[in-house]
Amino acid sequence: MSDTLAKYIPEHAVKPVFDLIVANQVHLKIVNERQTRHGDYRRGPSGKHEITVNASLNKYRFLITLIHEIAHLVAFEKFGRNIKPHGNEWKYTFQRLMVPFIRPEIFPGQILPLLARHFKNPSASSDTDTTLSLALKQYDAGNDKNYVFEIPYGSVFRIKNGKIFKKIAVRTKRFECLEISSGKTYLFNPNAEVELITLKNSNI
Repeated sequence: MSDTLAKYIPEHAVKPVFDLIVANQVHLKIVNERQTRHGDYRRGPSGKHEITVNASLNKYRFLITLIHEIAHLVAFEKFGRNIKPHGNEWKYTFQRLMVPFIRPEIFPGQILPLLARHFKNPSASSDTDTTLSLALKQYDAGNDKNYVFEIPYGSVFRIKNGKIFKKIAVRTKRFECLEISSGKTYLFNPNAEVELITLKNSNI
């Protein structure tokens, strides 16, 4: 297992993560990318603790996601199954488990202060912390993505499910975008990944 972990997380995180997996009897599965989530935890019918994490994540995102899911397991075991999945008990547990990893041997220097800030009050997904999410995405393989916040107003773009939108306005911290086919307006987080497209000879 430690040899496998070494392929997906920073070198200095391998042993402490392996120890966490053994101590909590985690059955870890590394799976092909799911677009709706980075990872998940569930207690299987046999009582086995099953955690899955997307193989496509960069090593820093993989580590954060894995600790996030282990925190669910530990919080449920300590505080009971009736707690909110991302309530105070989980936040406390996630903080406690993650703090030992927030050090320069594991994360790049530019990420450390962003992590320290985020883990003062961790959210259900680090994707909602725009600054941290964008910093982490710099380490993705083949990072040639566009993000909603950086494309000009009036730009037309495609998202992963194939739907096409036009960026039209900003509302507080999110961007209003018009779905071309339906005419409906949707709100996008600034760090949403999109494919910028050029529509030649179009009135869109």
